Amino acid sequence: MTYPKELLYTKSHEWVRVDGDVATVGLTHYAQDSLGDVVHYEPPSVGAKVDAGTAIAEIESVKAVSDVYAPLTGEVVEVNGSIEGGEDAVNKDPYGKGWLFRIKVSDRGQLGGLQSSDAYQALLAEQA
Repeated sequence: MTYPKELLYTKSHEWVRVDGDVATVGLTHYAQDSLGDVVHYEPPSVGAKVDAGTAIAEIESVKAVSDVYAPLTGEVVEVNGSIEGGEDAVNKDPYGKGWLFRIKVSDRGQLGGLQSSDAYQALLAEQA
């Protein structure tokens, strides 16, 4: 499993790529692998105000329905429309075409609460 060094990670298994004041969010390799084949994605609404740690989307796989959490406080500015009908991108390319949504970050100080790749992998090792 891969965990790119340039990304940040949450304990709830989302990854975050920050570009200026916008954060792109997706599921980690671990999360998509644990879920199995993704069959449906219910994205947040563009324009929705979100708080860090709250469930804002749902992802359904052949195994379960799981919540996706906002890693940061802000406003949803974009959802990945190409996933609808192409949910397998979440499994095939979780760090690329399988991204889920983008948030305009309102509190950059929250970035310090996210984990580095090494810290996230240590968390996974503890959970194993």
